[in-house]
Amino acid sequence: MFETVLVANRGEIAVRVIRTLRRMGIRSVAVYSDADAGAPHVAAADLAVRIGPPPAAQSYLSIERIVEAARATGAQAVHPGYGFLSENTAFAAACAEAGVVFVGPPTAAIEAMGDKIAAKATVAKAGVPVVPGSDGAGLSDQELALAVEQVGYPVLLKPSAGGGGKGMREVHDAAGLAEAITSARREARASFGDDTLLVERLITTPRHIEVQVLADTHGNVIHLGERECSLQRRHQKIVEEAPSALLTVEQRERMGAAAVEAARAVGYTGAGTVEFIVGADRPDQFYFLEMNTRLQVEHPVTEEVHDIDLVEAQLRVAAGEVRPWPLNVRARGHAVEARVYAEDPAAGFLPTGGRILALRTPAGVRVDSGVETGTVVGSDYDPMLAKVVAWGHDRADALGRLDAALRETVLLGVGTNIAFLRALLADPDVRAGRLDTGLVGRRVDDWTAAGPSDDVLVAAAVHALLELEPTGAVVDPFDVPGGWRVGEPAWVSWQMAVAGREPVAVRVRGRAADAACRVGDGPERRCSGALSGDRLTVTVDGLTRAYTVARDGEVLWLGRDGAAWAVRERPPLEAAAAAEQGAGGPVRSPMPGTVTVVEVVAGQVVAAGDRLVVVEAMKMEHVLTAPVDGTVREVTAAVGATVAKDEVLAVVEPAAGEE
Repeated sequence: MFETVLVANRGEIAVRVIRTLRRMGIRSVAVYSDADAGAPHVAAADLAVRIGPPPAAQSYLSIERIVEAARATGAQAVHPGYGFLSENTAFAAACAEAGVVFVGPPTAAIEAMGDKIAAKATVAKAGVPVVPGSDGAGLSDQELALAVEQVGYPVLLKPSAGGGGKGMREVHDAAGLAEAITSARREARASFGDDTLLVERLITTPRHIEVQVLADTHGNVIHLGERECSLQRRHQKIVEEAPSALLTVEQRERMGAAAVEAARAVGYTGAGTVEFIVGADRPDQFYFLEMNTRLQVEHPVTEEVHDIDLVEAQLRVAAGEVRPWPLNVRARGHAVEARVYAEDPAAGFLPTGGRILALRTPAGVRVDSGVETGTVVGSDYDPMLAKVVAWGHDRADALGRLDAALRETVLLGVGTNIAFLRALLADPDVRAGRLDTGLVGRRVDDWTAAGPSDDVLVAAAVHALLELEPTGAVVDPFDVPGGWRVGEPAWVSWQMAVAGREPVAVRVRGRAADAACRVGDGPERRCSGALSGDRLTVTVDGLTRAYTVARDGEVLWLGRDGAAWAVRERPPLEAAAAAEQGAGGPVRSPMPGTVTVVEVVAGQVVAAGDRLVVVEAMKMEHVLTAPVDGTVREVTAAVGATVAKDEVLAVVEPAAGEE
């Protein structure tokens, strides 16, 4: 077995691999960019090597720097995790040339499965069912159109060289084909440097089911059942479970056997995943989708159900051991994983960011995390922060435990999808196992429509009141918020803004121990509150709720039951200006990122909807437009500048007719 292993990755997967290395008594080496110098995976490792500045191309994607780090630290093997260089044949070859073992399959297997067209042809020869579609590489636009006619609508255009949903286009009729081919090629070229496309029959109400395989270097291959990964947004998974609620025992065995044959067809070794697409209405028919020649993000659900450490199995296979897995691997119970992302589901899953001000993870479940309190979540890397995994005796038990775990999770300072995940998991269709890959896209508004209730704003106002009140004995009555007056105390008012509803005035009268409160023109309600550390307890009309709170300048973060709200106290001048100018005023960045385009200058007259600034993060562009007709009074954005979420990039003063 190896004495030293370098982990060529970051975040939660690096922490997870290092955990297994430590348990096995193997010295671990972490690599890090400047942005990750204080990251948890760096602290968890026995050694850590700086490999460059934040852009992945200069750090985690630098084959030369990572191989050099392995040499310098005496690492005998490199574990690539997933993403970055995990399926890069040049990296695997560079490791071999340097005398370092690549913990993964042979380069030939990576190459065979890396090209979707070649992969389909390879597994089809082995008898694995494939989706009807084109089987030729490098098809011209005209040849693609002919292939579409042969397959029949609806079809799916897919890049041959990549995944993650980039460059994929659904085409339902001939009228939209030409534009779909053009846009798919453009996105594929930008994402993967290769605009080769293939055509597949579009499976309606598809379910994404994948099979975990393990293979040693001596010809032995087994499968560890399947995972259901149909809950996706933008073709990227957010909830995974094992086993699937769809399959029968016989269907499971057929799919598992097909996965084993697919692995054998390319001489696979190590841990890999064979992905299939299954029609929800025809679970007896399944088709090969692709093979991921690495560890999957969702591997923990398989580990929980089969009581196996897949990273340990990878290492033992790479060290040449024969059948380094239990002789009788059997499934037990059910496991569900939810991915916690720094994103805003209500804004089309735009990435968020910021500094994590408070973080508490639930007990009794598995949490694979790559962040901690104080971690700065920026726009340089993938927005996944952690995975919460719950095991139960059956599916209902596992779903219930996962929901309870998400309810107990506290993460303040960065907008996340935790509340969305809870709403998704509570949906009757999800509970009943009626899933398909388009479910989230069709129903996202159902799970994000509700904005924060008045009680959240009351809690923020009570907290603000507590901050103003003297902590000792009151000597001067004018020290009390609201001042002293004959009769009732005066109202104390704040203008508050929170995502999901319009800014509103919140007023409180009295002491925090016994006060009256009003939100906007709503009714007067009795409220009280107390603060102990970061725990705020607020009672409104006899109902008491507890919040975790953290302040970040003018923003107060409140967390409860897995949800989190960033309540911003608007400065009086800004609130007054907004009231006077209608929808004009500051134009803020909806996400942390980099300014790529600035299309206006101060003094320029604009119309509502005109492009002002473009911000890019995680390879996603977001165009900021003028909210009203008016004049640009200030531009603070600069091309190439890094900006934070909610940072003011421009100010638009409405035209006279807009007031």
